[in-house]
Amino acid sequence: MILREAIERYVLWRRAHGAKFTTGASLLRRFLDHADRDAACDAVTTEQVLTYLAEGPPTRHRENRYYALAGFWRHAISRGHAARSPMPDEAPRSPVRSPPYIYSRDELARLFDPATVEASRRGAVQLDAVTFRTLLLLLYGAGLRVGEATRLTLADVDLANAVLTIRATKFYKSRLVPVGPQLAAALASYIAVQRAGCPAPGESFLLANQDGTRLASSTVQDAFDVLRRVAGVGRAAGGRTIPRLHDLRHSFAVHRLTSWYRQGADVQRLLPVLSTYLGHADLEGTKVYLSMTPELLEQASLRFARYAEGGRHA
Repeated sequence: MILREAIERYVLWRRAHGAKFTTGASLLRRFLDHADRDAACDAVTTEQVLTYLAEGPPTRHRENRYYALAGFWRHAISRGHAARSPMPDEAPRSPVRSPPYIYSRDELARLFDPATVEASRRGAVQLDAVTFRTLLLLLYGAGLRVGEATRLTLADVDLANAVLTIRATKFYKSRLVPVGPQLAAALASYIAVQRAGCPAPGESFLLANQDGTRLASSTVQDAFDVLRRVAGVGRAAGGRTIPRLHDLRHSFAVHRLTSWYRQGADVQRLLPVLSTYLGHADLEGTKVYLSMTPELLEQASLRFARYAEGGRHA
C-alpha cells in the first residue's frame, strides 16, 4: 500500500477508537514532505525518518514525531501494509522538564484571599475578581486543568450531589469529579450571584466574562501573573521554577497524597483513585507526584520506618 493512503487509514482507525489524534495526524502528514507519499510504505528509509526527526530544535515535539511514526508503523505492519519498520532503534531524548512548583499552604491562602484577588483585578474590563477567584478555587480544589474549568457549563455543575461533569478532556473522555463541601458552597454562592438568570444553562459557561463569553487562556494567564505579584508569590531564592497557574493542579495532587500519608492510608491502593480523579491516561502520570516535595518524602519515610520497626502497615 502507498504511504499516503496507509497514513490516512491509520488516522481513521485511531479516531474510530476514540482518540482525537489531531496532533498525531498532523505530524504524520508532515512526514510526507520527507518521503515519497505515493511510494510503497516499505520504500521509506531510516535516513528519511532521521531527517524528519532532526528537524527543528531538540524539544519534546521531536519525541512526539518519533512516537507518532512508531505507532503508524506498528499498525501498518500488523495490517500487512508494510513488511518492515524504518524506525531508528532509539527515540530522541527530550530536554528535562522543570519540576512543577508546589504552592505552600501560606501561598495558597494569599492567592485565594478575596481582598488580594480584588486588588489584582482593579480596573479589569472583562474578568472580574469573583469569577477569577472561583476559577482558582476550582483549579486547586478539584485539581482541574485550566481548559477543563473554563469549558464547564452551568449544566455540568450538580450542586445537589456536589459533582462536576468534565467533558471531552485532554484524552477525549469525560469523567465525574466530586468536590468538597467548601468548594461546593463557593460554587453555589457564585452561581446564585454571578450567573443567576442565565437563559440556557446547558450552553452558558459556569465561569464567564462580563459579556457571558468563555474565559480566554491568555486573559486568565495575564490575570494570574498580576495576582502573583500582588500576593508576593514568586520563585524561591535559587530556584529555577516560576510558579504557574497549572501548578495549582499539581499542588492539589501532592497535598492530597501528603494528607493520605498522614492519615495512615494505603497510598498505593489509593493512587489509581487519584489518577482517575485527575483524568490521567495511566498511572505513570500520577506516580510522579510521589517524589515531588520534601514534606511528602518525609511522610513516606516515616511510614516506612514504622513498617520496618514492625508496626502495622496501614
